[in-house]
Amino acid sequence: MSKISIIGAGPGALDLMTQRAIKRLREAEVLVWTDSLIPQNILTLCKENCECIATSSLTLEQILPILINAAEQGKKVVRLHDGDPCLFGALSEQIQLLEKAKIQVEVIPGISAYQATAAALNSELTIPGITQTIILSRASGRTGTPEREGLEKLASTNASLCLYLSARHVSSVEKTLLNFYPEDTPVAIGYRVSWEDEWIKIVPLKKMASTSQEKGLIRTTIYIISPGLDVKNKRSNLYNSNHKHLFRSQ
Repeated sequence: MSKISIIGAGPGALDLMTQRAIKRLREAEVLVWTDSLIPQNILTLCKENCECIATSSLTLEQILPILINAAEQGKKVVRLHDGDPCLFGALSEQIQLLEKAKIQVEVIPGISAYQATAAALNSELTIPGITQTIILSRASGRTGTPEREGLEKLASTNASLCLYLSARHVSSVEKTLLNFYPEDTPVAIGYRVSWEDEWIKIVPLKKMASTSQEKGLIRTTIYIISPGLDVKNKRSNLYNSNHKHLFRSQ
């Protein structure tokens, strides 16, 4: 029996995948992939005879038997998620059920959309004296969030707030955030970041919803609300000549 590799495909661009992930894809005999969230050209990394199974229309109860049967046959199996499988990927429930079936699992991380968006903007989200915390979350929506993690409580920190799966709720999100962040706080809106049709724009918070609606965004969208997106000439201590540390005492 072989193990199943659960892999993060990253934000979309093939060259942003890890070398380990690419190696597993090239070896795969069965690929079970999130086709609605990953570019089609990902399949070019697979062997011609690799069985590729799209999961956009499948439930967990339909996906798990496919993975288990292939692994029990000794085939090299890859379960491919968008972004990083540890973020909003239903990873825990899949692993629990696979382990219950005595299937060995390895998880290979991927670059997340918030990282790719910040990189595309040449931006740092942790600016000394401005913000040192990054929060990854989502609007409550149909699945909800724990009460202690309500958007109001997260926004009250004024940290760099990265919201996934929130485009459909952008009007209510904006309304809530305006109670905590200044209306001119920069918001990076990223759609299909690193895909061929990537679209990224920085707008003031007060235009977060209207811009999203004008663009028709409802999915594959990330929002980064951060005062760090508009900071100039702010030095950290890291490379400051006046700052001494273990490797720079003089």
